[in-house]
Amino acid sequence: MLILLAAIFVLHIIGIILLLVATIDNAWWMTNTIATDVWARWVQTDGVWNYTDLPNIPSYPTDYLQAVQASSVLACIFSILGIFVFVAQLFTLPKGQRFTISGLFQLFSCLSIMIAASIYTDRFHKDESAGWYGHSYILAWIAFSLTFISSITYFVLRKKTA
Repeated sequence: MLILLAAIFVLHIIGIILLLVATIDNAWWMTNTIATDVWARWVQTDGVWNYTDLPNIPSYPTDYLQAVQASSVLACIFSILGIFVFVAQLFTLPKGQRFTISGLFQLFSCLSIMIAASIYTDRFHKDESAGWYGHSYILAWIAFSLTFISSITYFVLRKKTA
């Protein structure tokens, strides 16, 4: 059981790292000269990357952008709270009730990053043919799957006795 708990802890930490990188790093949408994330845009001119604000155009709606930003940050917060609750529950709650709250935090984190990535997929860069989704966008979807697996594992572990 100790190895299983250590594996769950490592899975949770990996999920947190992926969520933070996906939220912070500047690679949700890429072209050869532009790197865009949910916070700003980097434009390469004369071989130098310059920080610019996100465009204020109708194809880049700010209300959806704020929803993506908020959901990404909430996913990070829920996952970080979940790891602290996991450690606290190991020592305080009786068997059979241990991992319910951690599982709920991971489920909320999973849903938050899914909402962020789904909105970004549906509302941004639909008309742009020259470009591709960057590694941060892909990491957001990988973090979604890891946090979902982690939440399911917490709910299954709740019924285990050891």
